[in-house]
Amino acid sequence: MKIGVFDSGVGGLTVLRALLPRIPDAEYFYLGDTARLPYGSKSQATIARYAVSSSQFLIDQGCEFLVIACNTASALALDEIGLTAAPYAVPVVGVITPGAAAAAAISQTRDTLVIATSATVESHAYSAACESHGLRSIEKACPLLVPLVEEGWIDHPVTAEVTRIYLSELHRQASNASLVPDTLVLGCTHYPLLREVFEAGVRELWPGHPAAVIDSAEATAREVERQLNASFSNRPAAGIRSPATRFYATDSVVKFRQLGTRFLNQPISDVELVDLGG
Repeated sequence: MKIGVFDSGVGGLTVLRALLPRIPDAEYFYLGDTARLPYGSKSQATIARYAVSSSQFLIDQGCEFLVIACNTASALALDEIGLTAAPYAVPVVGVITPGAAAAAAISQTRDTLVIATSATVESHAYSAACESHGLRSIEKACPLLVPLVEEGWIDHPVTAEVTRIYLSELHRQASNASLVPDTLVLGCTHYPLLREVFEAGVRELWPGHPAAVIDSAEATAREVERQLNASFSNRPAAGIRSPATRFYATDSVVKFRQLGTRFLNQPISDVELVDLGG
C-alpha cells in the first residue's frame, strides 16, 4: 500500500508521525507544498487548485490512499480532491471529520471547543463537522501558535502564556454560551507539538473535570487504519517493519528538512524538490 500525505507545509508531518506506527507495512509519500504556503491567505478557488495539483502529484507517484493532512485544504477543497482521486479509485481522508468524530465518541456533555488557524475557523468546517456528530461547538482562531511552534518554542514560557490566554478566552465564551465543554479539539497539525501545554491549560481552567484534548492527527491516523483494516482484512499487524518514506517539497528543502525533523520526531535525510507550477 502506497499512502500519500499532503500538507501546505511541515505541519502535516504530525499526521505522518501518527500513521507510521499504526500502518508500518505501507510505503509513504509526503508532499509539502512549501512554495505556495500559506494556503489560508488564498481564495477558495486558489486553494482548491493548489490542493488538486498536489494530490494529482501523489497519485502520479502511485499512491493508493490520500491523507489530506492540511486543515485548510480539508475545509475548503476536500470535494475537489475527491473528484480528482475518484477515477483512480483512491480513497481520500481529511483531518477535520476524524477530529470531530473523536470528540463525539467520548463527549458526555455534547459540548466541545475547537482551536485552529484563522482560515480554518473562518471556514466553519469544524463547526459543521461537530454539528453533524451531534455536538455543540465553539471555534477559536489562535494565530500566534504556529509561528511559536515553528520557532521551536515548545516549552517556552511565552508559548505557555499565549496558550493560557487563548484558553481563558474560550472558557469565557463557553460560559457565556452556557456550554459545558468536556473536549478540546486541536484543529491544526502544528498543535500536537503543544499537547502537553494544552493539557496543563485545561487542568488549570477546568479543575476537577478538565476537557479531554483531542489530537486530530492521531484521530486521522486511526481513521485511515480503520478504513484499511475494513478493506484489507489480512493486513500485517502493527510493528512488522519500519515503513519506507519519501519526502517532497516545492521549495526550501533545507528548511523543510530541518523543521520537519522536529515535527516528525526523527531525522529527515533526503527531500526531493518538485515543481508543481503556479
